[in-house]
Amino acid sequence: MIANSTQLRQITSLHDGILPLSAEAEGEGHRFMRRLQDEWNSGTNRFAGHGECLLGAYVDGHIVAIGGLNKDPYIPAATVGRLRHVYVSSSARRQRIGTILVKHIADKASRTFTTLRLRTTTTEAAAFYERLGFRRTDEEAATHVLDLRA
Repeated sequence: MIANSTQLRQITSLHDGILPLSAEAEGEGHRFMRRLQDEWNSGTNRFAGHGECLLGAYVDGHIVAIGGLNKDPYIPAATVGRLRHVYVSSSARRQRIGTILVKHIADKASRTFTTLRLRTTTTEAAAFYERLGFRRTDEEAATHVLDLRA
């Protein structure tokens, strides 16, 4: 897989194609993919609010990465977005697919929000986001923030 054959598509319904990605994430100890499915199925979060989206990165018709954008539910400001549920399959890592996905989401976020926040629990993910311009923060419910006005 190479980044230039990657197609980004908005996800408007979760389908069985996401199950291998979810199983892989869960096998690595990441429960957020299961939470994504549960929240989608219950209608709690379908990334359908103003400026929100859920995107998949596809290579040869198979989803290899996913990431979402919501208004940040942890703070009242309507100008703050949240990068959520970003996961890149191990077979697609270090091929710029995650970079392409996150940059696309950040670009979309800049049309609605002034700030983009996220929370990560791994040092590898923290380093990835920092390479993309996010800075560490001590803000509640976030580990990293990106000023979209810059």
